[in-house]
Amino acid sequence: MGDYYRDEDLERFGEIGKYSPELFKKFMDWYSSALAAGLLTKREKVLIGIAVAHAIQCPYCIDAYTRSCIEEGMSLEHITEAVHVASAVRGGASLIHGIQAHNAADKMSL
Repeated sequence: MGDYYRDEDLERFGEIGKYSPELFKKFMDWYSSALAAGLLTKREKVLIGIAVAHAIQCPYCIDAYTRSCIEEGMSLEHITEAVHVASAVRGGASLIHGIQAHNAADKMSL
């Protein structure tokens, strides 16, 4: 699995649309609109993107959003802080699901 994710594959993303161009175009239109400046700036949106990329552990997304963050003038300190936020949220989500184990144990103890 060491070469499952290849750097050069990120540049091939457009090939995904080859067999369903209409759906790919709709996705790209939506994706572009979601990342366009609105109430949030593009800079804020790509910082969210880098955090989400780490939370979902997508190497391609991490590469792409790291590039976007740098293009938006951010430093590794910005990126690292965003990764810590994502990690803290993900860790908290794991911990709160421990209540499910408590609930299951309580039911078994009846």
